[in-house]
Amino acid sequence: MTAWLAIIAPAWIAGSILALLSAPLGCLVLWRRMAFFADALAHGTLLGVGLAVLWQLPMGFGVGIVSVLVVLGLVVIDDERLPMDAVLAVVAVTLLCLGLLTLTQLTDQQANVLGFLFGNLLELDWADLPILAVSVLIGLALLIYIWPAQIKLATHEALARIQGVNPTRQRLFFMGILAGFCAIALQAVGSLLISGLLVLPALSARLWTTSPKQMVVFALIMAQCGVTLGVWGSVWMDIQTGLSIVLVLAILFFIALLLSKLLTRLTLTNRT
Repeated sequence: MTAWLAIIAPAWIAGSILALLSAPLGCLVLWRRMAFFADALAHGTLLGVGLAVLWQLPMGFGVGIVSVLVVLGLVVIDDERLPMDAVLAVVAVTLLCLGLLTLTQLTDQQANVLGFLFGNLLELDWADLPILAVSVLIGLALLIYIWPAQIKLATHEALARIQGVNPTRQRLFFMGILAGFCAIALQAVGSLLISGLLVLPALSARLWTTSPKQMVVFALIMAQCGVTLGVWGSVWMDIQTGLSIVLVLAILFFIALLLSKLLTRLTLTNRT
């Protein structure tokens, strides 16, 4: 048991640290209705990694370059005739294909593609934790800074404008934090599953809470449960860590959904 804990503990702690940022950020993604954008940005991290390896740059620079290009590209292709969710779906699948092409054809990273797609927290060691912790703390500090304005925009954008909130600036701030999260979450759950780590705890929390503060706290609890059960489950079932974490979060969501529906039906029955 001690030997297993020495291997799993860094991954477990890293996932728990990451959940501190993913839970409130995921709630904000839902409130701002930006789940499709988060998915497109998550897929873009794969291309960012490919470009970073190709140009021999730090991974964060590659992801940052792609994130900026995604934002600029969405501004350029914005057209009232095209539904934004459909445009984001096209952007996401295009970035995923370009990322896979870059990694498999232009670099020597073919053997690591599965790790980039689905993550592998178990490869982290104790030396990686301080950098991760500092990155998450910076993300949390920035999120706390923009939180009041983001809540106002999510509640009533017109009223937020009257109160002096600049929607464009706040959107860019939010996109920047989201891009940073995608970069640090890549090893945890991989490019394909980052949006699941963001959205699933927030969706579960939305079923059982009535205020933003309650939703963030509940989402944080769900995220921590998903990471803990997912990391241990990945070792037990010998599967990719990211797959295990997101599968656990999905199971927890469906359990929360079924219990919520059952409770609602029982309440209506008792009233009649």
